[in-house]
Amino acid sequence: MNTLLLLVAIVDEHKALLLERFRVIEATTPAARAAAIAAHADEIELVLTNGATGFTAAEIAALPNLKLLAAQGAGYENLDLAAARARGILVSNGAGTNDDCVADHAMTLLLASIRALPQQGAALRAGVWRDALPLYPHFAGRRLGVLGFGAIGRKISQRAAAFGMAIGYHNRRPREDAGDARYFDSAVALAGWADDLVVATPGGAATRHIVNADVLQALGRGGHVVNIARGSCVDTAALAAALAAGRIGGAALDVYESEPRPPEALLGFDNVILTPHVAGWSPQAIRATVENFIANVDCWQRGEPLRTPL
Repeated sequence: MNTLLLLVAIVDEHKALLLERFRVIEATTPAARAAAIAAHADEIELVLTNGATGFTAAEIAALPNLKLLAAQGAGYENLDLAAARARGILVSNGAGTNDDCVADHAMTLLLASIRALPQQGAALRAGVWRDALPLYPHFAGRRLGVLGFGAIGRKISQRAAAFGMAIGYHNRRPREDAGDARYFDSAVALAGWADDLVVATPGGAATRHIVNADVLQALGRGGHVVNIARGSCVDTAALAAALAAGRIGGAALDVYESEPRPPEALLGFDNVILTPHVAGWSPQAIRATVENFIANVDCWQRGEPLRTPL
C-alpha cells in the first residue's frame, strides 16, 4: 500500500476513498506537515496538496522516494515544478474536475453583484420597499469581459452568453475555439470595452495585480468585478480606492490577497460580496478531484501517461 502525504483538508466521505487505497498521513497545518516529513520521509511516495498550499523544493528534496506530486484542483502556482521534474517526479493537477462548479459560482457572484442582492435584502429587512430603491440592470445586452480564457473562462462565457451578454476576453493569445467572443490584447483594453469583468486567469507572478488601478479606471462607474481566480490577480488597495471613489459599481470576490484572513480594506463596502474561496467546492467537484488523483496514481502504477499531467 503506497503512503500518501495529505496536505489538504477533505471531508470524511471523500477521505474514505483515499483510505481504501493508501496509507494516509494527514498534515493540514504547517507544524503537522513539517513533523510528518521529518518522521516519514523515507516512506512517502505520494503527495496531495493544492495550489495555495503548494510544495517546496526543500520538501521535495526531503522525500527520497517521492513518485507523484499532485495538486487537488486546477491551480498549482506554489508547487515547485522545476524541482520535481529535476528529480523525475511526476506532477499532476485536477484540471477539469471543478470547472462547472467554479463557473456556476462566478455567475452567482456576478448576478448578485449586478442585481445588488445583498443590498436589496438588507433594505427589505430594514423595512424599505422597492419604490424607495434604485433600479438595477439585468444581464441581457451587457458586455462581459473574461480575463483568462481557459476551460473555466470559456464555461463562464457560455453561461453568460445564455443570459444574452456579449463576450470579450483577454488571454495570452487568441483562441480558435472562442466562438463569437471578441479578443482584446490587454486587460485594460478588455476593461474599456466591458461593462463587467470576471477574473479567471491562473495565479502566479505573471498575473499578479493584472487587475490594477488602470484596469478599474477603464472598467468605469457601472462596472462590476468578479474574481474566482487567485487573490493575487487583483490589487486590493486599488480596488478599495476605486470603490471608495465610486469609480466602479461593485465587486464580488471568492479569493483575496490576505486569505484565509478576510480583506480588511474591503469589509466596509456594502457593494462588495465575499465568499471564502469555495467557488470550486461542491460535493460533486471534491469527489471528482479525489477520483482524478486516484486515476493518476493508477496511471503511474501501470506505467501509462497521467490523466492530467503538468
